[in-house]
Amino acid sequence: MRIAVLNKDRCKPDKCSPFEKKPCIIYCPRVRTGDKTIVLNTTINKVEIIESLCSGCGICIKKCPFEAINIINLPDPLENDITFRYGPDQFCLFRMAIPKKNKVLGIIGQNGIGKSTLLKILSGSLKINFGNFESKPFEWNDIITYFRGSELQQYFLDLSEEKLKIIHKPQDITTIPKYVDGKVFNLLKKNDNLDKLDSISENLNLNKILDRDIKVLSGGELQRVAIAAAYLKDGDIYLFDEPSSYLDVSERINMAKLIRSLTSENKTIIVVEHDLAILDYLSDYVSLLYGIPGVYGIISHPQGVRVGINIYLNGYIKDENLRFREKPIIFHERPPQESLYDSGNIIFSYNNMETHLGEFQLKISGSEIHAGEIIGILGPNGIGKSTFINLIAENINSNNQNIQNFEIDAEDKMKVSIKPQYIKIENYNKVSEIINNIKLAPHISQSYKKRLIGHLKLDNIKERLIDELSGGELQRIAIANCLSTKADIYLLDEPSAFLDVEMRLQVAQLIRKSIEEIKKSAFVVEHDIITQDFIADSILVFQGLPGINGKANPPQNLREGFNLFLKMMNITFRRDNISKRPRVNKTGSNKDTYQKSINEYYYVAKS
Repeated sequence: MRIAVLNKDRCKPDKCSPFEKKPCIIYCPRVRTGDKTIVLNTTINKVEIIESLCSGCGICIKKCPFEAINIINLPDPLENDITFRYGPDQFCLFRMAIPKKNKVLGIIGQNGIGKSTLLKILSGSLKINFGNFESKPFEWNDIITYFRGSELQQYFLDLSEEKLKIIHKPQDITTIPKYVDGKVFNLLKKNDNLDKLDSISENLNLNKILDRDIKVLSGGELQRVAIAAAYLKDGDIYLFDEPSSYLDVSERINMAKLIRSLTSENKTIIVVEHDLAILDYLSDYVSLLYGIPGVYGIISHPQGVRVGINIYLNGYIKDENLRFREKPIIFHERPPQESLYDSGNIIFSYNNMETHLGEFQLKISGSEIHAGEIIGILGPNGIGKSTFINLIAENINSNNQNIQNFEIDAEDKMKVSIKPQYIKIENYNKVSEIINNIKLAPHISQSYKKRLIGHLKLDNIKERLIDELSGGELQRIAIANCLSTKADIYLLDEPSAFLDVEMRLQVAQLIRKSIEEIKKSAFVVEHDIITQDFIADSILVFQGLPGINGKANPPQNLREGFNLFLKMMNITFRRDNISKRPRVNKTGSNKDTYQKSINEYYYVAKS
């Protein structure tokens, strides 16, 4: 079968040709023979592709100056597996995931591959149309009959009879204050149908913020409140979309334990999560989504958690004999033996510092950072990591006496570029303006510019307005803006938030290669342990009591840094035998007990 998809955001008929006939229309062989394979819809000022007439030659793809057209040939059996299509030449989803009672279904896939569409179908807000959008909408009886004999038959039967109460924890929790106000306690009490508020507040460490207003909460606090509000509601189906964003490692484990506890209450749970270690920890089985983002997505058959995640990393589904990624994602089992930076080339050093924010006190142990070095920052939420980032930036900009400059001309003040935790891009209206700014930057090489634009896939969204971007797209733009700015120190606060698995690892490698090439330095705050492992040369660990006091230790090598941090969190990681990816040990398990006894919480040497 063949599907033709038009990206309407990129299709710009007014700009691609001043004439009535557009390049995609002029050069289409079928149009030249008299067929109306591609036509211009003057009502919406967009071209339309008549899929049934398309020969799949691909000429229109090459001729479109805005890369707005995709024509994909798929195996014929998939034609009978279409679940939903948004319209002519629009995104298409194949197959369905199968939720089960008393189980947690984990969903893995790139952004734009159909995960949100899948959740909408399972919640009943979007009705399956089997790719047939021209006739009248399908009745529930047709949908139930289609899934006859499978577990989805009963699911959609209950959904059609409104027997299922759906609870949905949304992906973008930063918009919650726009729709909800008042105290945290009042919001949660309103949802406390089963009188569980006290225990949930204890499990998610919410007691200290119950009296706060929703509008003043941080990202991590908002996430925990959103998870608590969903849990407290008495539902049948629970949908959690990226519940680990903004949470530190300890909070992620607490969240995972809480979600898993729903399985003992005869509930059905579906979780979309990009942190592989957490997805592995909380899921009973997984479904993979693969395809081309924005074009089509295919849902795999259910897989066991360990096998499914390894399949996703390898990029090859054996039972379907299908490869969806050219190269597998590979993890290193031990920390690098030699540093990648020049330990003798110091960019700057900072003395011991101390600061107060209200009643919170932060102490910083002095240290230094070298050319090409990336210092990864780990610590619980509310311990002062973002304060440290801002303090370094402010001190550099003010040329504070606590900062000692090296290798910087006396006339030239040291410069800093920061990617904040909460992104707000000013001075730009469209993505293309940022791309043009990168292309014109005189201080970076052409290969560096291509790497930024290519790895972050900016060309795919270049015609989009900044205000229209999703959380993941906004994150990619902010990273590009930060790394393309001329600076001596780059400060990145949670660069993996809202990014999918593949993009997280691409961003980690991009930051790694970029800092090495320009021979500058970077501090990176990151809660995803796997991503931090890819990025960092050394680890700076924060200790203390969140919200009360914090202490920034001097940077340590990866083994010592991860050991110190995970020992604080009381969490150990083991390595998968095949992919070598880190996996969280269950507390009290044999591996957990053994690793703690030898004081190896992350990197374990083979005996």
